[in-house]
Amino acid sequence: MKRIISFALAFIIAAGCCTVAFAGKLPDKGDISANPVIIVAGYGSSNLIVTNEDGTEEQCWYPDFDDIKAELLRRMAEIGIGLGAAAFNQPEYLAKLLGEEVIRYLEKTKCKDDGSSAYNTRLMFGSAKESNDKYLGEKYGDDSYRFEVDLTHMLLDYIPEEKIFNFNVDWRMGAVQCAKDLDKYIQEVKTLCKCRKVNIFSISHGGQVTGTYLALFGSKCDIDNAVMTVPALGGAGVIYDLFTQTIKFDELNLLYFIEHGTMTEDDYHWLVEAQQLGFLDNVLNLLIPYLFEVAGHWGSIWDFCPTDIYEAMKEKWLDPVKNKKLIEKSDYMHYTVMPSFYTKLKKCNTDYGMNVSIIAGTDINMTTGSPVSGDGIIFAKSSTGADCTDVGKRFPDGYVQKNYCGGRYKVSPQMTVDASTAYMPDNTWFVSGLFHGMMIWEEYTRNLQFTLLLTDKIKNVYSDPDYPQFHTSANSSYAVSAVLNSSAEGYASDKDTALKIKNLSLDDRRLMILGVDCSLPGVDFALKGTPVIKAGETLEIALEGKLPQESNSRFDITVNYCVIGSLTPLGQRTFAFTLLNGKKKDGGKEQVSSDAVTPIEGSAFSFMNGALKKTDTYNFFALWYNTVYGLLKPLIKFLGIRK
Repeated sequence: MKRIISFALAFIIAAGCCTVAFAGKLPDKGDISANPVIIVAGYGSSNLIVTNEDGTEEQCWYPDFDDIKAELLRRMAEIGIGLGAAAFNQPEYLAKLLGEEVIRYLEKTKCKDDGSSAYNTRLMFGSAKESNDKYLGEKYGDDSYRFEVDLTHMLLDYIPEEKIFNFNVDWRMGAVQCAKDLDKYIQEVKTLCKCRKVNIFSISHGGQVTGTYLALFGSKCDIDNAVMTVPALGGAGVIYDLFTQTIKFDELNLLYFIEHGTMTEDDYHWLVEAQQLGFLDNVLNLLIPYLFEVAGHWGSIWDFCPTDIYEAMKEKWLDPVKNKKLIEKSDYMHYTVMPSFYTKLKKCNTDYGMNVSIIAGTDINMTTGSPVSGDGIIFAKSSTGADCTDVGKRFPDGYVQKNYCGGRYKVSPQMTVDASTAYMPDNTWFVSGLFHGMMIWEEYTRNLQFTLLLTDKIKNVYSDPDYPQFHTSANSSYAVSAVLNSSAEGYASDKDTALKIKNLSLDDRRLMILGVDCSLPGVDFALKGTPVIKAGETLEIALEGKLPQESNSRFDITVNYCVIGSLTPLGQRTFAFTLLNGKKKDGGKEQVSSDAVTPIEGSAFSFMNGALKKTDTYNFFALWYNTVYGLLKPLIKFLGIRK
């Protein structure tokens, strides 16, 4: 995980109706399959060795980050001058300074015009035997060169380390070549373990490689379970911004990303919410040509390019003559392999007896600026094939999903995802607010991925009520989670009689509920005083009033709280719900605003909302207003001022 985040950030800077449960349990050991597990990791996870002309060898990936740090310190004065100039709209000096360093450190990862390696490189660990967890542990005595270490440590509770394999691949090459290499690797693992099938856990770029493997070689039936988490099947959102040179770096979103990765329970993001660091975007955009000088002919970079801009970017960055072979390989990926995901992945489940599944994050914009729904790094549509709205938008009330899907309702509670159009509508889980690579830190996604990977208990999104298709992230950084008591998570009907609020803290912090507000007129919750919830426990609050006899329409519930003992104690979280309670509304197809309806929206201050949003102070002001409103609501209700 640390490697994935480090590379993603360096790259940016340098260039988931039933009884409700908050999350299922980890699988029982008696349910575990005997298959070995192959981890197909994220971008840049495999180490590359270069053989120099004099016969000496050196590691060209990963770069020596201690050396990078020393060089940056040596040139600190120059960097300071560059930062000062960039702040006054003169970014060229700093971009050139950093760009030259990018080229120097990544020079030996270059590829030729045809996409082949420009230097004599090889994998540090090429075979299945030398990339086996037991072998690596015995040789190095620690977790060195193991992929997804946190996940691996949990896997060891279920399967022996000799059955865990780390697929190493030259990640610069296109996904088709990587898929061919994965096929060979699987045969090696089958021979070593004397087994008929293997299980695959993949993440990010590894998901794209796994999806390509399944599209090309799935008929060989070598796979039992394949879990693709936040896969870059159709490309990566950050690459969209890089290719188009439209980076508008989202510092606040990046801080949220870090808070989730570290499960920080103090909300530091408000410290940078109103900071103006846009001048760095100019530096980043000017860095892109330097990055392309090194990485512009990596096949994997072109496989990350979303199809809707692919032709334009080819014209901009590639020469049709010199880059002919690279273009041919990339065309095959974009126009043959990617479109086949809609049929080939389903076929793996229906015809070849596999359990292929996807877990993806939604409703987060890209860290590099695009307001397209995803997990901060990859567009949700790229991960899943599903139609998704932009961040800040949703489908209108009454929206009708595009595909029938046996009459199953396939629109997310936030009304931002139409899962009926996904690659695998019945085998894809969507998690609102899940950042890229954070599955292990979120109970629902962690337990879901282990159950999918190690057992045959879950065949589709209807197999287990503990794992509904749509889920709102319960990372401890979010502090609270809330569901109604009798509908599937995120949905509402006449069956529901109470709201269940859970304290997500892992640090034994108590949570005081200051107020609960529902955007539906005449609907409220019988909150008595300011109850305190212990870490990991749940508070149930009775629903007052009646839900409208209406379906396919959205409403919001806002929980205001105080984290006792936190440096930033006050907080609020708004949850979107969809009514499935009777007559369907007539709706259209055009996207509408998804802004949550909280107390401030109906207040005397609502006229100020536009101005507050323009000055980046809206969230701070709304937090205080909604908190005070929650505390005073009993008096307000008694006086009949509102509701």
